[in-house]
Amino acid sequence: MNNRKVLFFVFTVATIVSCETVRQNQQPNFIVFIADDAAWNDCGPYGNDIVKTPNINKLAEEALIFNNAFLTTSSCSPSRCSILTGRYPNSTGAGELLAPLPSDQLLFAGELQKAGYFTALAGKYHLGPDREEFDSIYWGGGPSGCEYWLRALKNRPRNKPFFLWLAAFDPHRDYEPNTIPKPHNPDDVIIPPFLPDADSTRKDLALYYDEISRFDSYLGKVMEELANQGVDENTLVIYMTDNGMPFPRCKTRLYDSGIKTPFIVSWPAKIKKGVTDALISSIDIAPTFCELAGATVSETFQGFSFVPILNNNYAETRDYIAGEHNWHDYQAHERVIRNKKYLYLRNAFPELNASPPADGVRSITYQEMIDMYKKGKLNENQQDCFIAPRPEEELYDVVNDPYQLNNLAGNSDYKDELNSMRNLMNKWITEFQDTIPENPISDIYDRWTGKRLNNSKFPFKRYDLARMRK
Repeated sequence: MNNRKVLFFVFTVATIVSCETVRQNQQPNFIVFIADDAAWNDCGPYGNDIVKTPNINKLAEEALIFNNAFLTTSSCSPSRCSILTGRYPNSTGAGELLAPLPSDQLLFAGELQKAGYFTALAGKYHLGPDREEFDSIYWGGGPSGCEYWLRALKNRPRNKPFFLWLAAFDPHRDYEPNTIPKPHNPDDVIIPPFLPDADSTRKDLALYYDEISRFDSYLGKVMEELANQGVDENTLVIYMTDNGMPFPRCKTRLYDSGIKTPFIVSWPAKIKKGVTDALISSIDIAPTFCELAGATVSETFQGFSFVPILNNNYAETRDYIAGEHNWHDYQAHERVIRNKKYLYLRNAFPELNASPPADGVRSITYQEMIDMYKKGKLNENQQDCFIAPRPEEELYDVVNDPYQLNNLAGNSDYKDELNSMRNLMNKWITEFQDTIPENPISDIYDRWTGKRLNNSKFPFKRYDLARMRK
């Protein structure tokens, strides 16, 4: 009798272990490669064949490429906090640059932990105090912020599925020459119409391209190690960015140049290669990963799972996306609603010009633009950052005006479209309890020089900036 009990106990334990092993083997691994300040279209799969991204190109060959993926903000730390919580910046308590994420904000990494995952972060941290939702944190690394990525992958426990948040500093400013063995030629760069074709712009863009290529090389090393470990087939990989490139009218702005992100999703075991025009938001990653992992899809998440799109690239999961521009070096409060046809922007402080971030102001590109502006050498599309006061409302036809240069808000032919987008904005503001601050944070840098203003006070408690910046 006792022997039977022992055998039954052993059989039961073996069955539980076996079932657990099967469950783990069925759960996908997850890796998010997130660049720092890279434009959505500055890589081969999105049409820029000048910038050297052979590993991103290879990833895309067997991946699903999203043409309409958007961030909730074009600002580093608020964007990352938004992705990891699955919530809009105004809902996270960390909507401004360098505001630490409150401890009561749930990260989807924690839900993955509960489902048996090992979780790790390597590179740029940018969340505030260390979070228990990451089993291992390899913060920093330099100069690219990618130097610990391989270590994070190699040091993982082999008996668990894993989630790795691999966050670069590249291509964040400041730039230095000879970042890569064969630097890009300034003569070859692609200049968007809102930037002048000037020597400084070309040199600046070439150095920016160099850092994207350095990021790409580390992505390639991780993908090679995944194959060496034999887990590449069941690993879902995303390549994306946290905001637009650090140039005028890009980073911190709510046009496509600021909040549109490259979004390449590879999962060889499950996803067919292809292209989708479906709209998704960066806050949709949290519910998607949790659903695929069999983890709890928290009620705190404000996004929608895009699993249906992974199964069918013609599927749709949302009608519009929303984005925010809060304080980032300079006072600001803008909101945007975008669907596949129109982009609608509302500005609470139209009296202010749309300055780039302070590091962008200090760039050789912007300093030459200031000189050209004073001499009357910038065309209408290149003067955007200097306009004050600005319109309170902007409306763009994103199909016929992909750079959002022709504001239709004052055009009576589009009054119905304007009212429709206004209503969507009002609905979003009500649903997510968004408010305009009564005492907004003031500028702490000069808008023309990028220098720290005398007697300006940093709005948040400084926390280990070495974890976040070069």
